[in-house]
Amino acid sequence: MADDTRVAVRRTAKLFVGGAFPRSESGRSYPVHASNGDLLAHVSQASRKDARDAVVAARGAWSGWAARTPYNRGQVLYRVAELMEGRRDQFVEEVRAAEGGRKRQHSEQVDAAIDRWVWYAGWADKLAQVDGAQNPVAGPYFNFSLPEPTGVVAVIAPQQSSLLGLVSVLAPVIVTGNTAVVLASAERPLPSISLTEVLATSDVPAGVINLLTGYPSEIAPVLAAHMEVAAIDLSGVAGTDVDAGELAVAAAENVKRVRMPAEREPDWSRAPTPRAMLRFTETKTVWHPIGR
Repeated sequence: MADDTRVAVRRTAKLFVGGAFPRSESGRSYPVHASNGDLLAHVSQASRKDARDAVVAARGAWSGWAARTPYNRGQVLYRVAELMEGRRDQFVEEVRAAEGGRKRQHSEQVDAAIDRWVWYAGWADKLAQVDGAQNPVAGPYFNFSLPEPTGVVAVIAPQQSSLLGLVSVLAPVIVTGNTAVVLASAERPLPSISLTEVLATSDVPAGVINLLTGYPSEIAPVLAAHMEVAAIDLSGVAGTDVDAGELAVAAAENVKRVRMPAEREPDWSRAPTPRAMLRFTETKTVWHPIGR
């Protein structure tokens, strides 16, 4: 007679670096619990070397991603939204398990996260028209100013909003041609891990988005001080024991752009603005002689 007793297969989540899913080189992991205390999974605890490896992957992918047309990048982001829509129920359950509360509330958050990918996808080939300009000059030249990507951007994801907050800080970074190294919410990482599974089967090139799981106190200082990281978003430092001021000082070593955190985590359901895409861009001015 068959034994009907079955042991559930517990999820052991890995990192997402260079399009692959490696374990932490340190071999460490830590448990993740639901809001009611139930064990959900064990996830890899990234080390400083993992962070450096992720930066290498992001730096290697940057030139190719930045060279793509804005229209193509918009198509890629839209594909991410398509795939998330197909796994919507899974994301809703994971967000509800992580954050607690009513299912309807988290359904709205997941829908907003999917819609946010679509919103940024639509802006991909329009931002230059809003922020760029043809400048008047005294001479037989065309003079254009256009937004250009900064390079590798480190992102400390929001700690409380496990999916919508993550998408809100990640999408504007990559739509403009930057690549990203993201440190997910330490206590609520599972929705972000499921997002990496979407990214792995989407059109996002390997290395454009790299995601680490672990603790800001260990990983954030490495990213802030890394000389190949061109900018850092410290939004996820709000509410943690990490000193944003110390990270900003470390970031100054190679003149990184720094987005400082608010005193408390903002309401990520508020509609974004195009200015979010310009935080990590540089204005490039081009002169061209007028042909006769």
